[in-house]
Amino acid sequence: MKNKVTTCGYFLKRIRDNGYYSFRVFNDYGQSDPRRWTIIINPGAESVFVTCFFNKDFNNDLMFEFNDGGNYFPKNFQLKTDSMEVIITHLIQRNITSTENGKHI
Repeated sequence: MKNKVTTCGYFLKRIRDNGYYSFRVFNDYGQSDPRRWTIIINPGAESVFVTCFFNKDFNNDLMFEFNDGGNYFPKNFQLKTDSMEVIITHLIQRNITSTENGKHI
């Protein structure tokens, strides 16, 4: 599972490489739970929670759910992709800002 968008460590690295401040919130969901992990992007600023789902509807699909209380994303916005470029593009289009050093002041 190395270097795949479903791997929390890889996802975090790519988000941070693009200038976002982020960290792991939770990654110990139950075996029958379709959630893999949850992170937060830019806590204290936009504070977007991203949860990775796999096999949510029992068809081996990959999905990310973005939650920020409806401020930048529609509530429970779901994105089916295996591309980090698509995810970063959605963050930029929704005005989730990156910073030069990856930290908001």
